[in-house]
Amino acid sequence: MAHTWNVAIRLFDADDIERDGTLTAAHAVLTTSSGTSLEGHGRARRNPDDPQVREIGEELAAARALRDLADRLLRATSDDIAEIEHRPVHLHP
Repeated sequence: MAHTWNVAIRLFDADDIERDGTLTAAHAVLTTSSGTSLEGHGRARRNPDDPQVREIGEELAAARALRDLADRLLRATSDDIAEIEHRPVHLHP
């Protein structure tokens, strides 16, 4: 039996956040096959002296959002196990 989980990443244009166009933000949402969802957030700030390459900021912000999402998923899993085991649980990344 296979289950499908989906991750959607929404990227925010820097102009929506800061007028100087140096910041990119990402919001990642994981939705499981049972309908549970978790969110992660990430940001990337471009050095004003660097050239404007939108894709680089988006990649970095998305990577940070996915890392945040992964950390939150590990914490949720740890909490679920701890509830079953009736003791604190720490999972290694």
